[in-house]
Amino acid sequence: MVFKTHVRVRFSETDLAGWVYYGNYFVYFEVGRLHMYRELGCTYNDMKKEGVFLPMVEAHCEYKHPAQYDDVLEIYTKIVMVREKSLKTEYTIYSEDGVLLVKGYCIQVCVNEKREARPFPDVLKDKLMGAVER
Repeated sequence: MVFKTHVRVRFSETDLAGWVYYGNYFVYFEVGRLHMYRELGCTYNDMKKEGVFLPMVEAHCEYKHPAQYDDVLEIYTKIVMVREKSLKTEYTIYSEDGVLLVKGYCIQVCVNEKREARPFPDVLKDKLMGAVER
């Protein structure tokens, strides 16, 4: 299952060359991830109420082509792995005209309020597993 969302590059997200500052692609990954969770019916607020937190433990991005101010970006997000206490999400971001800009992934771990690793609750795990790209 692939989730698609859009974002328009703001001027404040660019560097002196007029390109998107490299660190902002991780913000765009988050935009895609939050959209995906919302679509799956499990927002961060819902998880927090259940005592579930998903800190990032690994993030990777490969830069292929720069985006610029006012470009509309297409963010594609998919879950590729769910384990007992972690998940891996992959991202590809394209320009509106189909040019691959970046691709990457993030790994999150399920923890409780004390920041101790814990298994995903069954209801959440079922939603995440249902979205795993096969």
